[in-house]
Order: sequence, then C-alpha cells, then structure tokens
Amino acid sequence: MQRLFSMFPQGGPGIALFLLRVSVAGITVFRLWTHYGALGPYWVLWGVVVLALALSVGVLTPILSVLVCLVAVFSIVQGHSDALVDVSTILNAMALALLGPGAYSLDAWLYGRRVVVVSARDRSSKDC
Repeated sequence: MQRLFSMFPQGGPGIALFLLRVSVAGITVFRLWTHYGALGPYWVLWGVVVLALALSVGVLTPILSVLVCLVAVFSIVQGHSDALVDVSTILNAMALALLGPGAYSLDAWLYGRRVVVVSARDRSSKDC
C-alpha cells in the first residue's frame, strides 16, 4: 500500500491537496446531478456520492482519482455534458492521483510514515 503514496506534505501544500480533493469530488457530484438530477438511477447517484465522500476525506486517493477520471471520460463519450469541464476534471483528478492525498487525509493517518524506536539490548546477559 505504501507504494501508492509518495509523501504526505503538511502546511500549505497539504491544505492545497485537501482543497483539490474536495473540488474534484464536488465537481464530480455536481456534473452527475446536472446530468441526471433526482431522476437518475439510484445506484449510480449513491455510488458517485460515496466515491466523492471517500475522495473528500482522502481514502485510497490515487485509486479513486482514477475512477473519477473514468467517470469524466464516460461523460465525454456519452456527449451529455460540457467537454471542457470534464477535461478540467480529468486533469485535476490525474494531478491528485500523482501528487497523493496530503497530510490531512485518512490515507496519511492509515499509511503515513511511522517512527520505529528500537531499544538498546541489555549487554549484561550474554547469549554465548
């Protein structure tokens, strides 16, 4: 799992990655809602809402970002939406997939860098 994430920046870059996650998730839900509205298939609506919530809190960010790209590509292929907004969503989601989730995410909490403290061996007892 560690190979999915390059690093977890804090401070300004971490906040920027949080804002990027929220904006990609929000645009994905907004585009789906404007396309289907309340009349769309419920499993699609709930699936995209769960995907957006998971992306917002930072769960498996690289994988979910690729799924958002696939949703946007599917939207372009269907021809029901503004292609410029979908291309922008694809570019932002790919940037998010490549940069990682940032320090303010569940990914950082679950898979972040750990500090391992090794205590010194007791030299009074000899194994030999």
